[in-house]
Amino acid sequence: MAKRVSTTIVETTLHEYGSMTRKAVRRYLEGGEPRRYLYDLVADYPTRPGKMMRPSLCVAVARTFGASLDEVLPTAAAIELLHNALLIHDDIEDESESRRGRPSLNALHGVPLALNAGDLLLLTSLRPLLENWRTMGPELASRIFDEAVRTARESAEGQALELGWREEANGRLREADYLEMVLKKTCWLASIFPMRAGALIGTRGTLDLDPFIRLGFFLGAAFQIQDDLLNLAPSAHYGKELNGDLMEGKRTLMMIRLLQEAAPAERAELVRILARRRLQRTRKQVLWMRKLFDKYDCIYYARHLAEELAGAALHEFSRIYTGMPDSRDRQFIEALMVWVIERN
Repeated sequence: MAKRVSTTIVETTLHEYGSMTRKAVRRYLEGGEPRRYLYDLVADYPTRPGKMMRPSLCVAVARTFGASLDEVLPTAAAIELLHNALLIHDDIEDESESRRGRPSLNALHGVPLALNAGDLLLLTSLRPLLENWRTMGPELASRIFDEAVRTARESAEGQALELGWREEANGRLREADYLEMVLKKTCWLASIFPMRAGALIGTRGTLDLDPFIRLGFFLGAAFQIQDDLLNLAPSAHYGKELNGDLMEGKRTLMMIRLLQEAAPAERAELVRILARRRLQRTRKQVLWMRKLFDKYDCIYYARHLAEELAGAALHEFSRIYTGMPDSRDRQFIEALMVWVIERN
């Protein structure tokens, strides 16, 4: 029963705050010409169905500290716009074929048009943040803007690590390397920035934000590992291609574990396969790597770590929110710590 209640409050809140954020986002998705080559592409990913976890988390944290919806929605919209812009670039860099159940933008329109649309969407994400200067004053708006800039930098550094490992066919990575990459590429945008921005808005900058880095890391890392696991056995709700991470040669936690545990001959073959470009990997090679995950219990290992990280997130949540009044938003944030590893 506890699990069902947690799932209900998360899904209900994601739908409610997600719908509000989508409405706010539409204000910034301008029309005009060339619509066919630019503006339709810019609006594509933001209008596809998604989880809306990032903006919803920002809204919920802000409201637990007393902010109104009107105060936080522009920042939530900026987070969602930034997320979608980085998804476009991520799909180009990974040569991904699908996103949210449909062909990726680069698959539909080619790399040049997709890249140009991603660039404009990235710039568009700044517009709601600039509005904060008028509604919140320069000091608070500047702090939120600085948080966004840091998040963009951390995300780029994390993406560079992941891409660099693939270019170098790096087979000597460890769990700590993966978690550092995830902290940068996933956690800052998925959870750290939304919570820190929400807390800034709700408290008018009076709260110590450092604890949200620890909480956001544990939450975001658990979220990413579950995402990597879903890529191997996606449900009907999962919008990316089956075994896409293996096709792309990503150094997921399961792959890093496999490179550590595999027999010497298997490891040598893995390194050889991972050194190839995506289009050079065969389906047979992908299925062989997938079977090795089972042989060496890599999936169990990753799932266990995700559960430990979710537990650590719950602990950090309790430290931050001790003594604060109960509310639906607080219940949503707490339930999110479990939802990230139970979602499908």
